[in-house]
Amino acid sequence: MTPPARTQAAIELLDQILAAAREGGAAADTLIARYFATRRYAGSKDRRAVRELVYSAIRAAGDRPETGRSAMLLVADADPEVAATFDGSTHAPAAIAKDEPRARPGVAPQWLSKALRASGLDGAALTALAGRATLDLRVNTVATTREAVLAALPDAEPTPHAPDGIRLPTGTNVESLPLFNEGAIEVQDEGSQIVGLAMQAKFGERIVDLCAGAGGKTLALAATMQNKGTILACDTDRMRLSRLAPRATRAGATIVETTLLNPTREREALADWQERADGVLVDAPCSGTGTWRRNPEARWRLTPERVSRLQSTQQHVLGVAASLVRPGGALVYIVCSLLDAEGTDQVSWFLGAHPGWKVEALDLPAGAKHGQGIRLEPGRDGTDGFFVARLIAP
Repeated sequence: MTPPARTQAAIELLDQILAAAREGGAAADTLIARYFATRRYAGSKDRRAVRELVYSAIRAAGDRPETGRSAMLLVADADPEVAATFDGSTHAPAAIAKDEPRARPGVAPQWLSKALRASGLDGAALTALAGRATLDLRVNTVATTREAVLAALPDAEPTPHAPDGIRLPTGTNVESLPLFNEGAIEVQDEGSQIVGLAMQAKFGERIVDLCAGAGGKTLALAATMQNKGTILACDTDRMRLSRLAPRATRAGATIVETTLLNPTREREALADWQERADGVLVDAPCSGTGTWRRNPEARWRLTPERVSRLQSTQQHVLGVAASLVRPGGALVYIVCSLLDAEGTDQVSWFLGAHPGWKVEALDLPAGAKHGQGIRLEPGRDGTDGFFVARLIAP
């Protein structure tokens, strides 16, 4: 592909990504993979170059652009080489017209930027949300040690904060590594590892991971507990939960059980666990504002109405979780969001709705106190953004 053809391909992909954002369609990575699956003439360098153009345009635009071309013009304005590819030749985008409209530059849609600023993020912290994520992994201490993994992977380095974290160069094919297939390592952002430590799981305990998804934090808990105790991993998404069993087998996590939940009848499925869990982990569904480094187009999918619906879901899940915790047990609430409406405000709501519960102070290797808990930020901590709080039952 010529450079102009790469730019045109990026514009076509951006149009697909924008349509998916409007209509709730597939993620950008999925659309890019589908695009090139039908274009075998594009080599690996072409795919990398087009992908880079696409994500540069996504990161540059704040509000959702009207067209892919208007987003790509932001990249062209900052890069003369990209601007030169708008030459109107065969397979190239048309020449840039005088005063042609651009997408609005920024970190997020204006309403969302305002909400993030109201949640305590300044300009530098906002800018960091649109940066690039590192490739972090967690060492499975049931199988090996961090020192052994670092010795086996010359390109790896320890993460700055998480005790079992390592960092590999971006683009590393982790699934091709023997250590991955042996269950010695799992892909997990350092921030996710850190907030999981708030559960403080101990040998022999009974723990519920109420929104387990594919089980990243479940497996971390199993390693912390050294396979002594019981972990019940639950979710309402059958496909996501089905990915946990093979991951647990690979990791040698023998204490994990799974339960698929009906979104409106969770308590029925968890009747045997009422007031019996030593700890319940709630990694709640949220806006994902802390993960934009990995999914920058996700900010175009959010609306105030969607955030409001997520708040209702979070409160429902917190109520279910509270019913499972034994007297004196712990509930750990986590969201990968930097909006106070989904973080500290939800903890305040919970305390008002559940008399006798108390917030327990946390001492984590990264993050800073924020409201009722601890917040990790990409700009300050170099991790995805998270809010975490630890609550103790009366």
